[in-house]
Amino acid sequence: MGKRDEWALAAFVLALVLALWCVLWEGWFAPLRPGGSWLTLKALPIAAALPGLWRGRRYTAQWASLVSVFYVAEGVMRWSDGGGAGFFAKIEALLAFALFVALLAFARRSGQRGKA
Repeated sequence: MGKRDEWALAAFVLALVLALWCVLWEGWFAPLRPGGSWLTLKALPIAAALPGLWRGRRYTAQWASLVSVFYVAEGVMRWSDGGGAGFFAKIEALLAFALFVALLAFARRSGQRGKA
């Protein structure tokens, strides 16, 4: 295996941080209900992409980019929530958008390498 693509590594790290952020937000720091929430399960779709992103698989980057849009949308929709949740929503939206950009850059670069 050659040198790891920096966009693939960035996407992996951002996906990991986003999944952890969602769990911490909904489980402990600002849950929808006191004591935690089932919304911690929202971290599962992006966490499912972690093995494929670690291996640098283009297909995983493609479908994970579609999933990341939902995290951006949720973060924007909950942007003005009270009780500290608005802060977590803003960070989620920013992380998810950064992840989306990294995934697209990785998928594009890996597609160009495949044609060369």
